[in-house]
Amino acid sequence: MKRALVPAPLRRAVLGWFDSRYISRADHRQDVKDALWEVQTLAREVTSLRAEVVELRARVAGVKLDPARAGRWDDAHRLAQETAVALDGVLQNEVLLWQAVDRANEGAAEAAGRGSGA
Repeated sequence: MKRALVPAPLRRAVLGWFDSRYISRADHRQDVKDALWEVQTLAREVTSLRAEVVELRARVAGVKLDPARAGRWDDAHRLAQETAVALDGVLQNEVLLWQAVDRANEGAAEAAGRGSGA
């Protein structure tokens, strides 16, 4: 490697450019420590969530489904879907009705315009 004399302002400019583009080792070490802390925190949270899932699964396993209640739920779901389909049809018909009213109003305005303009 050869050494050359470089003016101090140029050397400061180049080092400043490098410093602005690259992270220092100390900052990099701190970032790695912060990332490790985050990973450990997330690992603890995942462990607690797994325990909660196991507890909830155990609670659900002990619940028996009443066939009469399940039938009522199925009927309610079916009725809700039929109501949604019917309401959608009503809303579509209302849109068609208002479109027809708007066309009729436009036609009446054009007829009135032709009658007064002639």
